[in-house]
Amino acid sequence: MARVAFYAPMKSPDSPKPSGDREMARNLMQAIGAQGDRVDLISDLRIYDKVGDAVAQHALRQAAEVEAQRLISDMPEDIDLWVTYHNYYKAPDLLGPVVAQARGIPYVQLESTRASSRLTGPWARFAQAAHTACDAAQVIFYHTANDLITLKRERFGDQALIELSPFLPIADLPPASTCDGPMLTVGMMRHGDKLSSYRILAEALSHLSGDWHLNIVGDGPARPDVENLMTPFEGHITFLGQLDREVLQRVYGEASIFVWPGVNEAYGMVYLEAQAAGVPVAAQDRPGVRDVLAPADYPAAEAGAKGFARHIKSLLDDPKRRRTLGQAARTRVAARHLMPKATEVFWSAVRPMLEVTA
Repeated sequence: MARVAFYAPMKSPDSPKPSGDREMARNLMQAIGAQGDRVDLISDLRIYDKVGDAVAQHALRQAAEVEAQRLISDMPEDIDLWVTYHNYYKAPDLLGPVVAQARGIPYVQLESTRASSRLTGPWARFAQAAHTACDAAQVIFYHTANDLITLKRERFGDQALIELSPFLPIADLPPASTCDGPMLTVGMMRHGDKLSSYRILAEALSHLSGDWHLNIVGDGPARPDVENLMTPFEGHITFLGQLDREVLQRVYGEASIFVWPGVNEAYGMVYLEAQAAGVPVAAQDRPGVRDVLAPADYPAAEAGAKGFARHIKSLLDDPKRRRTLGQAARTRVAARHLMPKATEVFWSAVRPMLEVTA
């Protein structure tokens, strides 16, 4: 069995702040260790510049130099592999390439992106560092077809690019929904893209008529804004707040349709959770989102809230179609998006590398 150093420069899996990025990092650690290999979170150093601040970037680079030297000296001798999750221009991996080279161990990346457009401007040095880190990786596992475009165009040497689909940290599907309860939305309430999705959702709901109901799961700093958006639909909306995993699973199990536009979602774990429970999805056809959705007639973002509303109504009006789409989605999740598949894909590519370097 191998011992793996795992690192996430943008946000540590141990961060107390919930996010999709944190959850995916945790899921990846679990998947990599599922065959009995040991996975160590090797550093909590956060390398992240949200606004393009040259002074902050300089300070982070200095901190990374100190941390890299510490790891070269103190990292356990039996570490066989370095794995970095989510290297990109705002959060470049400034540790992995340096430490892996010094220790003579393979270096791979998960969900990395290349952004040539950022090689000039306020993130220029960080963007170059992210490119350099990509070049150092023997394997880059990508999650979406959108990420593959630039990774393939700027592939370094004979670097392997391998699809590792987003996945749920479970081996078996949960019980299937009856698809006849309220509609469901699950989304963090943050300003920016999340609030933009809630705005589209609210406008779409304004085009619905009849006796419909929507449960909304989520919380966050933008909750007052979300509640204000939903004020016109009093009696049709129930806010359930932030739920623990067990309760949320029961809510999925009662939902008729999962409704979320998906503005700038990298992919959206909530789509996988809903589909695993056999809940059909109403979403907009967007990059990233389409990588985790079972095939269906999703409206383009350009169709706006009215197009989204027509999509929702078509599902509300057809219970048989809801169940058919939900079962198809459930089958697809079982084949592509559960943890055993991710573990298989990862180690099928990486185990031979370790055998060569052993």
